[in-house]
Amino acid sequence: MKKIAVYPGSFDPITNGHLDLIKRGLKMFDEIIVLIATNPEKKSLFTVEERLAIIREVYKDNDRVRVDHYPGLLVEYLSNIGAKIIFRGLRALSDFEYEFQMALMNRRLSRDVETVFLMAGFQWFYTSSSIIKEAASLGGSVKGMVPEIVCRRLHEKYTELKMKKEISS
Repeated sequence: MKKIAVYPGSFDPITNGHLDLIKRGLKMFDEIIVLIATNPEKKSLFTVEERLAIIREVYKDNDRVRVDHYPGLLVEYLSNIGAKIIFRGLRALSDFEYEFQMALMNRRLSRDVETVFLMAGFQWFYTSSSIIKEAASLGGSVKGMVPEIVCRRLHEKYTELKMKKEISS
């Protein structure tokens, strides 16, 4: 039986830190499903469709990584596809508290589900999608922190937003 892990997140955008976790996770699991989860607390830069397309492009040559979206409960998604493992990365102590609460809630919702944590690689410890978006929005280079397609899409998105702002002013 295949060991399938679901790696949920907003991935707005996906970073090289995420890619590193997926690469290392594939040493433990036969397949990883990168699941774009809906978080009503977060305002996204990229639409779900854009994020799906970006991540699929990044993993187009890797049949062990699938990309999906689900707007409901994570444990519901796992049940629907027959998976039992949630795969998450941890960067800092602040991540741990939140992730621990989520793991306990998911475990309470479904006794069949286990959460596996993997520490972020040291070079990605302070990398986050939020800080990358902030740097890119101000014209900073995020090359080497995100896949090349993300660099291009961030530049396009912020150019488009800047033009819209200028037109409406």
